[in-house]
Amino acid sequence: MTAVESQAQASGSSFYAAMRLLPKAEREAMFAIYAFCREVDDIADEPGPTIDERRALLDGWRRDVRALHVGSAARRMGDLVEPVRRFGLAEADFLAVIDGMEMDVGEGIRAPPFATLDLYCDRVASAVGRLSVRVFGMAPAPGRELAHHLGRALQFTNILRDLDEDAAAGRLYLPAEALAAAGIEAREPEEVLTQPGIDRACRWLAAQAHEHYRAADRIVGARPEGRLRPPRLMSGAYGAILRRMEATGWAPPRRRVGLGKGALTWIVLTRGLAR
Repeated sequence: MTAVESQAQASGSSFYAAMRLLPKAEREAMFAIYAFCREVDDIADEPGPTIDERRALLDGWRRDVRALHVGSAARRMGDLVEPVRRFGLAEADFLAVIDGMEMDVGEGIRAPPFATLDLYCDRVASAVGRLSVRVFGMAPAPGRELAHHLGRALQFTNILRDLDEDAAAGRLYLPAEALAAAGIEAREPEEVLTQPGIDRACRWLAAQAHEHYRAADRIVGARPEGRLRPPRLMSGAYGAILRRMEATGWAPPRRRVGLGKGALTWIVLTRGLAR
């Protein structure tokens, strides 16, 4: 097992299980994409650098992405050379991921308008999906549509699962519209999470996530060309996490919800073994 595979396994068993379903070339491409996203995400999240230093580091990755796509890859981009050539991974999608991470630099995101949250999710999640569906061999139209819906569904689920962790970092991804619907006027992240209406606000976003899961499942259910096991498994696993959160609610005290090995194995068997 490579170091990148070990990181992926440690940081998310659902993702790791889904990617292990792929043939070797596709699997290695997905782990290379994962490693890129992990490196860029760490710039926004790791303590230490100033805001200007973080932005300079992100600019360095932008230069490396552009160089990669003109055949002059920096050493740290070496694992992406073959995936870019083999699967036609677009420069614009790598750059979108960087742009999304930059939205977390500085003051970061706090109760954004839903349009801003949607843009953020397109960059940090659906752009990764657009890279992924190229690796999966999907045609452009259904591939982009799947990336749009499944990326947002997964990101909304992560937002709802990581509320307290994000608040400790000064971030609040629940959109202003969800807070308004719940009668929450506070905007300081940790204060928002203590409000009586927090469960209602979270269910507002959960409803949006369910719409995207349903749309993603319809696309996969139509059986377009491509390797559909990984997106089917990811939808099943994260959808199950969302339903578990809904069952327990988001009122404090909260606990981070995950899937046990047995539940994940069942999802792999029921969703991952079919084409």
